[in-house]
Amino acid sequence: MSKIASRLLDFLYPACCHLCERSLTHGRHLCSSCSDNLHYIEAPFCDICSESYDGALTEQFICPNCHRLDFDFDFARAAIHSEGAGRDLVHDFKYTRQIHLADELAQLMEAALSDGRFHPYIENGIIVPVPLYWLRQRKRRFNQAEEIGKKLSPRIGIPQISLLKRTRNTQTQTRLSRKKRLANLNQAFELKKKYIHTIEDKPIILIDDVFTTGSTANECAKVLKQQGAKSIAVLTVLRG
Repeated sequence: MSKIASRLLDFLYPACCHLCERSLTHGRHLCSSCSDNLHYIEAPFCDICSESYDGALTEQFICPNCHRLDFDFDFARAAIHSEGAGRDLVHDFKYTRQIHLADELAQLMEAALSDGRFHPYIENGIIVPVPLYWLRQRKRRFNQAEEIGKKLSPRIGIPQISLLKRTRNTQTQTRLSRKKRLANLNQAFELKKKYIHTIEDKPIILIDDVFTTGSTANECAKVLKQQGAKSIAVLTVLRG
């Protein structure tokens, strides 16, 4: 029935690619050409933050930035670079309320899950979206991480639980240095009390739209680790 409904909607409201406006079918929002031409993150990349590097590196490595830092998550993995069409796609989804793009972004995330390090997380894990402060979410009308997670969860067969909350309305991180980002986010997240036993000894995939310095993800991971999470991997659409 869902396939019939999708085809009926395609007939009444012909779908087109969000990026090039080419006609589409079956409820997609990106054509295969635009999807294939996104700048995917491929090896070699940093084992901790997934920052890509040029060159003939054949072994796993940690980039100079991560060598100097201690993270509460095990590793972060993004699907595509934050540039060009990929950045436009996330910007339109996030800031112009084109929530229908969540499914496309979830598919991009799913491609990054081919990284073998995610296997134990997919077997017995939980998806946890990075939360927005309630005032910001009311203004935006949705949490971008949560919407992507709703589409990703059934695709990979593990539940999403919004078990974190943001306790204060922090300053936007966009133009802050990493040091200032960490200070800005200090004690900005906490676990909702009703989930205090849900994460015990559980591997957690923490998801968000973009990974830049890792400050936000690290503060969330710190809370999860303190409450008994077994391990935390960060998954995002973009690597900023």
